[in-house]
Amino acid sequence: MTRPLFFGPADQVRSAEPGADFVLGGDEGRHAATVRRLVAGERIDVSDGAGYRLGGVIAAVGTGTVELRVETAGQDPAPRHRLVLVQALAKGDRDELAVQAATELGVSGVVPWSAERSVVRWEGPKRAKGEERWRSIVREASKQSVRATLPEVAPLATSGDVARLTEVGTVLVLEPTAEDRLAALTLPADADRVYLVVGPEGGIAPGELDRFRAAGARLVRLGREVLRTSTAGPSALAVLSANSGRW
Repeated sequence: MTRPLFFGPADQVRSAEPGADFVLGGDEGRHAATVRRLVAGERIDVSDGAGYRLGGVIAAVGTGTVELRVETAGQDPAPRHRLVLVQALAKGDRDELAVQAATELGVSGVVPWSAERSVVRWEGPKRAKGEERWRSIVREASKQSVRATLPEVAPLATSGDVARLTEVGTVLVLEPTAEDRLAALTLPADADRVYLVVGPEGGIAPGELDRFRAAGARLVRLGREVLRTSTAGPSALAVLSANSGRW
């Protein structure tokens, strides 16, 4: 049975050692004790959000706290390729669905992108609210998938920002008309960070595609079907995970 995962303060998690007791409090402690109604004897994991994981058995449950008897402590192995989803803002909750699924699939980070054809705009106070909303989605999806590393949510990016990602990693742009098939792509062994760019419902504008290609990005396609922005990214991430040996 999969053990529930919770997140605790980084300094406290990393200082805990096998045999010691760790008290999980705050919102996570209340969730474990009050919402999940965990009891003594059940096993849980606690992470610092950066891949360091404690495992053990609950020794006691208090009012909004859970006391864990630590049995194991250590860093989860880092993936060979760090996959980052660059997701265009989309109407409804389609961009949020993409972020949720990408997190469950093991993505290392997500970048909100204000594309030319994005109907939704994060302007003024909406920007901070939108970024915080994505962080909340990432956190909950990480707990659901029992992953000890929280994907980083980057600040809102412009198309120029996306083009410049080629300076720090491999950039793959999903485009239904591209000649290269993603399934036939082999990632370079030294490709530490791979950015997967997904456009909004209306697709990526021709000018943006030209800009990305000129910067060194590679255009790739999935199958014959044109997927929604909510499913395109997660589908491509699944293909990359299988091809690169992550799965």
